[in-house]
Amino acid sequence: MAYSTISYNSCYAQMTIALFLGMTECLLLAVMAYDRFVAISNPLRYTIIMNNRICIQLAMVTWASAFLMAVIPIIAIPARFCGQNVVNHFICELQELLKLVCSDTPGRLILGLVISIFTLPLPFTFIFFSYARIVVSVLRINSAEARLKAFSTCGSHLTVIIIFYGTATYMYLTPQSKESQDEGRSQTRL
Repeated sequence: MAYSTISYNSCYAQMTIALFLGMTECLLLAVMAYDRFVAISNPLRYTIIMNNRICIQLAMVTWASAFLMAVIPIIAIPARFCGQNVVNHFICELQELLKLVCSDTPGRLILGLVISIFTLPLPFTFIFFSYARIVVSVLRINSAEARLKAFSTCGSHLTVIIIFYGTATYMYLTPQSKESQDEGRSQTRL
């Protein structure tokens, strides 16, 4: 398998865009969970609570927050690259790019950890508690047909959450070793 040689700046830009879009997705999933919670818990007041102004504000805050969390590490702690100009990956992943950084990385890693907490576990916890409250609200409904309808409105969103967070967890929380990198490489050569 041949890896292409690209410039650090190009790779950095690709990685920043990918992180920005991924962070936006995490935050939007949390906002959607809140929307589902309001729709099921307060169906008669839904249009008052989730009016156009609130929806636009939530979307703008989501996109602005994700943008700031993706750009702050670049501005706060600029990276100095050294060594080969080869990224050992198909796309510019954060882990692969950090292997090429020769400047001081502990500050960058701490900042990355703080940002990742605001991106993955915090929205996921918010989603979990929103759906816990949704389940409590649905169980209070007397009609079995109404319960089924309430649960069905959440089914597609829950599927997206499971797929998104499941793959992110597998990608970023599995231990990285030289053997696992070589194993993945041999599987992609087929």
